[in-house]
Amino acid sequence: MMSETAEQVRESASEPSLRRDLRDLSFEELEKIVAESGEQPYRARQIAHWLYRRGVDSIDAMRDLPAALRAFLKHNFKISPFAVAAVHRSGDGTRKLLMRLADGEEIETVIIPADSRVTLCMSSQAGCAMRCGFCATARMGLHRNLTAGEIIGQIFAARLELAEGEEITNYVFMGMGEPLANYPRLLQTLRAMTSPWGMGISPRRITVSTVGLLPMMERLLADTSVNLAVSLHATTDEVRSRIAPINQRYPIRQLLDTCAKLPLKRRSRITFEYVMLSGVNDSPADARRLVKLLAPLRAKVNLIFFNPFEGAGFSATGRPAVEAFQAILHKGNLTATIRESRGRDIAAACGQLYAEHRSAD
Repeated sequence: MMSETAEQVRESASEPSLRRDLRDLSFEELEKIVAESGEQPYRARQIAHWLYRRGVDSIDAMRDLPAALRAFLKHNFKISPFAVAAVHRSGDGTRKLLMRLADGEEIETVIIPADSRVTLCMSSQAGCAMRCGFCATARMGLHRNLTAGEIIGQIFAARLELAEGEEITNYVFMGMGEPLANYPRLLQTLRAMTSPWGMGISPRRITVSTVGLLPMMERLLADTSVNLAVSLHATTDEVRSRIAPINQRYPIRQLLDTCAKLPLKRRSRITFEYVMLSGVNDSPADARRLVKLLAPLRAKVNLIFFNPFEGAGFSATGRPAVEAFQAILHKGNLTATIRESRGRDIAAACGQLYAEHRSAD
C-alpha cells in the first residue's frame, strides 16, 4: 500500500522520470489512487481491465474513465513502452524476442509452439546470480530484478508476434533469472495474471521454475496455485554443487525434505528438471539414485537435452543414452518425459538465453 497522499504524488510527479508505471502497482495501490483522486472504487477495476485485459499502452486509451481521472493518471503515472529490439525466428516456429527496457537493459522471452500448445517462456530478471554452469544466462551475472510491469509486459509484446489463430496456452517462468529471487514482483505479476480483475489466466497454465530457494518455494505454494518446477540436475551433492552452486546452501536432502512438506494441491506434482550432461550426471547409476530420491514424493521428471553455448564446458548426452536413462526411471515407477529442444538454431532453447546488448553486435 502507498503511504503518499494524492498531493504528494502530484509533487513527486513533476519530474517525468519519477512517475511510476501503472503496471508496477498492485490492485490495492490502484484502489488507493482512485480513492485519493476522488473517484468511485469501481474505477480501479476499470483501470485494471484496460491494463491487463486490453493491454493498452496509453492512458488516453482508457476511454470509459472520466477525463479528470485520465488527466490525474497522466500527470502522475505512465505506461512504459516495451520495445522489441529484435525478433529471431527458428525453423521449428519458435520465436525469440530481444526486449529493451527503459533503462537500456535487455532481456529475452521466447514463444514456443508445439502441437496444440503455445508456451511463453518468460524472464524475471535481467541476468541471473545463481551461477549454474549449464546456463548461458549465468554468464551475464545479475544486472537487476525486473519490475512487475516489465515481467507482465512480455505477455503483451509476445501477443503482437503471434500468427493468426495462435494463442498462448501456457506460461513458464523459465527464462532469464531466478523467479523466486525476485519474489515480491513475481507474486504481484502472478496475481495480475490469475485474478478476475486481471488477465484471468488459470493458475494450472502457469509454471514457476526455481533452482531451489527453499523458503520462497514454501511461500509460493502458500500464496498461489501455480505449478512448481525444481531444477535438480544431479543425484549427489558433489555433482550438484559443481554445476548448481545453490546446492552448497541448500543440499539435495534438505531440498527434497522441503519438497515433501510443500502444500501441493490435489493431483498436483512437482516437476523436477534434469539437464542431461554427458559424463557428468547421465549414468545408469544416476538414474537409479534418482528413482530412490524421488520415490517418496509426488514427482515427475523432465529430462532436458543440454543446449550448447560458447564456453559452456559441457557436452550433451546423446538421445540413446537419454532414452535409456528414461527407461530406468520408468522401470522404477517414476513418470519421466523428454523435453525436445526448441529454437536451438536461434539460441532460444533451454539454457541458451543471453541478452547482454546482443542487439549491438
